[in-house]
Amino acid sequence: MEATVSQTSTSIPKTLGKTGVLIVNLGTPDSPSVPDVRKYLREFLMDGRVIDIPFIPRFLLVNGIIAPFRAPKSAKTYREVWTENGSPLKYYGEVVERELQKLLGEPYVVRLAMRYQSPSIQAGLAEFQRLGLTEIIVVPFFPQYASATTGSVYEKVMDVISDWQVIPQVKFVNSFLDHPKFIQGFVDNAQKYMAEREWDHFLFSYHGLPERQIRKGDVTKSVCKLGECCGSLTAMNQHCYRAQCFETTRLLVKSLGIPEGKYTTCFQSRLGNDPWIKPYTEDVIKELPKKGIKSVLAFSPAFVADCLETTIEVGEEYKEVFEELGGEHWQLVESLNDSPLWIEAVADLVRKA
Repeated sequence: MEATVSQTSTSIPKTLGKTGVLIVNLGTPDSPSVPDVRKYLREFLMDGRVIDIPFIPRFLLVNGIIAPFRAPKSAKTYREVWTENGSPLKYYGEVVERELQKLLGEPYVVRLAMRYQSPSIQAGLAEFQRLGLTEIIVVPFFPQYASATTGSVYEKVMDVISDWQVIPQVKFVNSFLDHPKFIQGFVDNAQKYMAEREWDHFLFSYHGLPERQIRKGDVTKSVCKLGECCGSLTAMNQHCYRAQCFETTRLLVKSLGIPEGKYTTCFQSRLGNDPWIKPYTEDVIKELPKKGIKSVLAFSPAFVADCLETTIEVGEEYKEVFEELGGEHWQLVESLNDSPLWIEAVADLVRKA
């Protein structure tokens, strides 16, 4: 008589056939204390894609100058945005992780990671490895692609999994600057302020990058002219961060019905003396009151969650500059944070991948 194998005798892992979803934001200190902020700055700024200079001068610059002297000031600023739930960036990420898991359901395992500090990319991937998942989808939370953000996440993920004996199928979301729900999320947030008053001007401020990083991204060495080539997004400049930012502005302007001449795209958060992509946000702001502009509605569409660069830099510091020069009304449009529409957008990106 032939032997038969019982269907119940073999234990089949409950995660068999599931997909791991790693949602990744930039990172945040574990606390607003000076030591924790210094630790965060060192890890962040020692990334060769963030400060793209040779290792030794980068090490001396970060550990000898930037981290020691910038940490106390940054810690003070972090204390301003810290809430009872901790870092807003991490808190909103945790909410998105939880709600995205509910939305995607049983076939997926969703985990939050930060490129720098915790929860780490290594920890998230290690859990996926233990679960033996069929595939992994990585979603960097950066709408526009840049080597210093999305590219750094890619590199870290590939570095971690390169030592695995069994590497599952891994897919990456490259950018989502034009995703309809990403655009609509900012439109919805802006419309309540547009209903309150007529705004003289609309400012779209994106995180800046050194010009050299934009030039490095032009593999043809013939397209990038740092200003003349960003009037439209084409096959030739589709991976250019600056061009992607201008495209996001165009989509928001169209959706909000903002007339030509009433908005500006600019770039914030410069570090060091090297030229960064222009126009600089602080320079643009200084010129607005001279043109009789008294009210500004400001956006930060490079960020999907509020953080220092949105709440403090755009929401408070730029407001102070504007008002000191004669401006009267300045309002920051909040980021998408944990809005249901944003979580739906992430689910769309996962399913498409």
